[in-house]
Amino acid sequence: MNRAEALALVEPHLTEHRYIHTIGVADTALQLAENTDVDKNRLELAAIFHDYAKFRDKQEMRGIIMKEKLDPDFLLYGDELLHAPAGSFLVEKEIGIEDEEILSAITWHTTGRQDMTMMDKILFLADYIEPNRSFPGVEEVRELSASSLDKAIIKALTNTIEFLMKKKQPVYPGTLATYNQLVFNIRKGNVNEK
Repeated sequence: MNRAEALALVEPHLTEHRYIHTIGVADTALQLAENTDVDKNRLELAAIFHDYAKFRDKQEMRGIIMKEKLDPDFLLYGDELLHAPAGSFLVEKEIGIEDEEILSAITWHTTGRQDMTMMDKILFLADYIEPNRSFPGVEEVRELSASSLDKAIIKALTNTIEFLMKKKQPVYPGTLATYNQLVFNIRKGNVNEK
């Protein structure tokens, strides 16, 4: 499946604003993937379909998470998380993409996870820093992404965790685990530098 075919499949499921965001994520992901061994075609598909379920009915997404026995924590930490795991399932069932690495990147693009693949990291970061995003802290993450994906992800996670804590919202445990693992990796000198 090429870019045009994928965009044609995803566009009916998105608002115009979210479609523009999706193109920004795809372009940003490809830029971040330069000088990595990530398959650019597969990465682009993950980016194009990352928000496939963004506007699906919340109860439908909750039902998918329960029926498919996906991480039940997704049900406890805010409706904004539902579209990632439900979207991964729907992309497989409705679009026919069965590539586990693509589906993983879609599943974890909002929360991160421990032992993220390079594709997981790039999609997570591209979703956060694509050019149409404008919020406090995004510029610093963009700058960090030029030299270190891991340090940029840590800063993005820090921003997200602080934002949720200021609003007295719970933080998905996998997000905290992702943060901790990346911080420990950097302390040990294991970091994805560009």
